[in-house]
Amino acid sequence: MRTNPLILLIFTSLIIFSQCKNPGTKMNYPQTRKGTQTDTYFGTAVADPYRWLENDTSAETKAWVKTEQAFTEDYLAKIPFRDKIRNRYKDLLNYDKFFGAFKAGEYIIYSKQEGLKNQSVYYIQKGLDGEAQVLIDPNTLSSDGSVSVALDGVSNDKKYIAWHINKGGSDWQTMFIMEIATRKKLDDQLDWLKFGGAAWQGSGFYYSRYDKPAPGTELSAKSEYQKIYYHKLGDKQESDRLIFEDKAHPQMYYSPQVTEDERYLFIYKSPGTDGTEVIYRSLAGNQKEFKLLFKGYEFNYGIINNLGDKLLVNTNDGAGNYRVVLVDPAHPEKNAWKDVIPEKPEKLESCSTMGGKLFAGYLKDASTRIYQYRTDGTMEHEVPLPALGSASGIGGYENDTYAFYDFSSFTYAPCIYRYDPANGKSTVFKNSAPNANISDFETEQVFYTSKDGTKVPMFLVHKKGIRLDGSHPTLLYAYGGFNVSSTPYFSNSKIILYENDGIFAMPNIRGGGEYGEKWHKGGNLLNKQNGFDDFIAAAEYLVEKKYTSREKLAINGGSNGGLLIGAVMTQRPDLFKVAIPEVGVMDMLRFQKFTVGWGWSVEYGSSDSAKYFPVLYKYSPLHNIKDGIEYPATLVVTADHDDRVVPAHSFKFISTLQEKQKGSNPVLIRIEINQGHGASGASLAKIIEGETDKWAFMFYNMGIEPKDFVKK
Repeated sequence: MRTNPLILLIFTSLIIFSQCKNPGTKMNYPQTRKGTQTDTYFGTAVADPYRWLENDTSAETKAWVKTEQAFTEDYLAKIPFRDKIRNRYKDLLNYDKFFGAFKAGEYIIYSKQEGLKNQSVYYIQKGLDGEAQVLIDPNTLSSDGSVSVALDGVSNDKKYIAWHINKGGSDWQTMFIMEIATRKKLDDQLDWLKFGGAAWQGSGFYYSRYDKPAPGTELSAKSEYQKIYYHKLGDKQESDRLIFEDKAHPQMYYSPQVTEDERYLFIYKSPGTDGTEVIYRSLAGNQKEFKLLFKGYEFNYGIINNLGDKLLVNTNDGAGNYRVVLVDPAHPEKNAWKDVIPEKPEKLESCSTMGGKLFAGYLKDASTRIYQYRTDGTMEHEVPLPALGSASGIGGYENDTYAFYDFSSFTYAPCIYRYDPANGKSTVFKNSAPNANISDFETEQVFYTSKDGTKVPMFLVHKKGIRLDGSHPTLLYAYGGFNVSSTPYFSNSKIILYENDGIFAMPNIRGGGEYGEKWHKGGNLLNKQNGFDDFIAAAEYLVEKKYTSREKLAINGGSNGGLLIGAVMTQRPDLFKVAIPEVGVMDMLRFQKFTVGWGWSVEYGSSDSAKYFPVLYKYSPLHNIKDGIEYPATLVVTADHDDRVVPAHSFKFISTLQEKQKGSNPVLIRIEINQGHGASGASLAKIIEGETDKWAFMFYNMGIEPKDFVKK
């Protein structure tokens, strides 16, 4: 019998408001209808009783969302110190924060998050001493701060800039053009873009986009058949010229790049998040056909710049830690390459050019080092950084005489530095002054041993001089996938933890990119369990060394990190008190069915393959929740506009968890409305509410009353 959504909503609302939500009380969760869907994978029958929740636009699913949200909100509203945390977080955020400065001819453009404004504002000024003026203010584009803005590229004559908006956190982009000097928005508008940019040439640019999806499927249907077009300024989008498409391979990413001198056009082709093929054509000679430059898809290739008709290329082909090579497009064979910056023991994380120099950013035990080179590979000197932390790569145009970089660390607020390559000196351009006594906190890095004997680094951030007595509330966080490196970063939110004698722990588990391709491949595909083992070993280390105890240990991660939390909490439910998986990939058998999920098969494998199905099924969080187990107090976090990891992952996971949970630990879901994948593009107001609820849930279930906070 199909349940009437309205009756379900009324019934569960009565349940919600009749319960007392205190730690130790067995919860009576809303009842979620179970279907009879079963799929067979290579002879193995797998039940999927909550398949109906994948239809996020149905009336029944919408009613379910309202019921679960009301249930969770009722629980959170009864936490007595929720308002205290919210108010403290607002105080911590209420200062100006600066990011991402770059030069565009005689102008400097940067981003400024002003106090408690919902979105960062882009500012522009002429030269170092010019008056700063607003370039683009996203806060004027919506009443609730749900529209975010990002820049896509400056024309080579420095007259125009492309920028796009995202609505409600969706990955879909709409691109616009602005004249920089006058800040006049042109009439050009380009729709149905994702993960794009503008590769300028002449009076227009190349960009990638999809066909318009069918109405009602924008946030869930597969994104396929990406194409590359050329847009001439002033034209309507329907007049744009098709440059490249491949009808035989619908599930591919295509991205254009044009060299600064407009000599070459490159198209990057990728079947997913790793591995590229590069084709090119000469723009100077009006070459019509594309030629193969680098065959895919075993390695990654990135064209840094050209030196005349030769190319500087950053690649892991023949170098697991990456290297820079000089390649002649007329003879792209590997035996003709010339090493410019050979592979080093540390991973080459980024490489860029500016003013005739090369800037190579390396990771040394997950902290940034930047070195300045001549373009022939002669190393000139290291760029001095203010502390151990994270710095963006220095880069710019060939005629620039200085550049900018961002720097931050766990105990170093974001700062924009101006760098002069002539004398190797950095000076502060824009500095952030947080509303907390940052000098009270410190960072240490430890190395622990994982299950198979691998040494894994972990950052620990806390008050200075803490005693190792097992008493400290600890948040253990990791990502561990897609070759992404987790490096030190500044978090206003985590000051709430530090001020309560807590510890933030971030291990650099396998699957990430901190130690090059070997580290990445040691934690993906058939080796994915290694990353989970690394994380579990980090938790055991923290307990063994008495930084914390099981009753004071919370775990958190988002996206691939949400998968991590779902996997480890189902494998070791005894080890953690609180789990907060955010926008996680929880159904490892069906992730490839939605939006761009197919692109993750190069990282995970796919249940469509007999090789990978058994491995995925063994750790898939959704499929490893068992009856009769007391899982940690869990707050699953997702959003209705998440069209990268669709919310059905979290919907199905929490429904199964609520059905099977034993004991009194609450297992709830927090569904953000009009928001997308994590905090990306989210309004500050929504970020404040989300972080408030996570800390409140964590402290409440640890039996901790947060201290009365004192303003700086």
